Amino acid sequence: MTGSSHAHYEAIASRLVMPSRALIGGRWQSATKGELFETVNPATGEVLATVAHCSAADVDSAVIAARRSVREGVWSRSAPEFRKEILLRLADTIAQHAEELAVLESLDSGKPIRDCLKEIGEEVPNCFRWYAELIDKSFGKVAPTGEHVLAMIVKEPVGVVGLVLPWNFPLLMAAWKMAPALAAGCSVIVKPAEQTSLSALRLGELAVEAGIPDGVLSIVPGLGETTGAAIGRHPDIDAVSFTGSTEIGRVFLRYASDSNLKTIGLEMGGKSPFIVLDDAEISDDLVESAVMSAFWNGGQNCSANMRQIVSAKVHDDFLHAVVERARGIVIGHSLDPETEMGPLVSAEHKENVCRFLDIGRKEGARTVLDLADQGRRGSYLGPTVFTDLSPDMRIAGEEIFGPVLGVLKVNALDEAIRVANDSDYGLHATVYTRDIDAALHVAKRLECGTVAVNGFTEGDMKTPFGGYKQSGSLARDKGTEALDQYLRSKTIWITSGADRLG
Repeated sequence: MTGSSHAHYEAIASRLVMPSRALIGGRWQSATKGELFETVNPATGEVLATVAHCSAADVDSAVIAARRSVREGVWSRSAPEFRKEILLRLADTIAQHAEELAVLESLDSGKPIRDCLKEIGEEVPNCFRWYAELIDKSFGKVAPTGEHVLAMIVKEPVGVVGLVLPWNFPLLMAAWKMAPALAAGCSVIVKPAEQTSLSALRLGELAVEAGIPDGVLSIVPGLGETTGAAIGRHPDIDAVSFTGSTEIGRVFLRYASDSNLKTIGLEMGGKSPFIVLDDAEISDDLVESAVMSAFWNGGQNCSANMRQIVSAKVHDDFLHAVVERARGIVIGHSLDPETEMGPLVSAEHKENVCRFLDIGRKEGARTVLDLADQGRRGSYLGPTVFTDLSPDMRIAGEEIFGPVLGVLKVNALDEAIRVANDSDYGLHATVYTRDIDAALHVAKRLECGTVAVNGFTEGDMKTPFGGYKQSGSLARDKGTEALDQYLRSKTIWITSGADRLG
């Protein structure tokens, strides 16, 4: 990336043209009813842009265009080399515009520019490249049969897919869903979160520039109760992939039940544990992982390790080190490259998190770090660390989605596993130990989709990401598993009649 100063990114921000219209059937247009909604810079509370609020009629227009593109086969039946070429071109285009996209997303979401640059400059284009390269390496099968029968199992695109995005990782989640769906040959309708629509709309402009055919990609900004509901209820959408809260995930399951029984892929909430066993060394690496797994992106991460379950033997040393590191987190303007934590996504979300701070104190949890009140304009909220938690406390069990860390003391390995699994969620866990046997024992018994040992990670593009229990369905983002969820199998039996030939 060129430049690294706050002033450099402010200069880019001053030149931005804020996208505001929907992309439907290859055309950029206002919402049919002319309705708009505001997107706000959470650092200042000022309006960044007014954006088209798409109605059910707009979603229907997008579905009609998508269905036409599927039936005509402009994408779904195109040569794999064609789809690969377009997605690789899009990846290159994203990389070329990475600074612009990162600044746009940082302003819209409050995410620190350093995080946006890494995600958009590296992870987003790499995601599109990974699935582009997978397109011509995905094969059907031939089943064993008798002499005069050929049985082929072929893979075909699901068809028209709705992609409903969260606000915490706007462009990265767009890539996680768009790249495999487009690689599979589907036509997609993207609904970005209303809090953070701008970078997805700009991505749509770049996709058109890269040559995506008309109708294959539509982007319909709007509110969940209108635009999102229209996608969930539409009878001609074949599948929906949703990332967001468990509450809204349930709503999409009802939409599917009440409409055409479309396939619903869900990646939802979490209350992920960070487990420190009694042989763990309280090293700088462990402390950094503990703090950043909780407070990265302001704790607005479904896999944030907000329940830190620590052996009594090392509890006090761990707690002291974590509090000191959390105290040093640099909080500031999202466009300052030194900032480690920016504002939360909205004033409304800040209020929701603050309610949990009050709940924790009333439940009897002890506050060992309270930097919540930053005395700043905007929706800033600093780190809070609670200890003396019990598993039955609400702050130990409910997803807070903010910078609120709880530490629970345990006396035995089996107790650590039991406390970790005592949750409605099962998305992610981190385990620290110097005993490989203990690491494998714990990893196999934890009820979650990803277990990281001796370092917080969600994996890379090769590994699937998703949850157990109320964190998700069988669907997965990333890996070959993500491509598979946008494909369906068809069996073709051919009887040759060769017995007539003698």
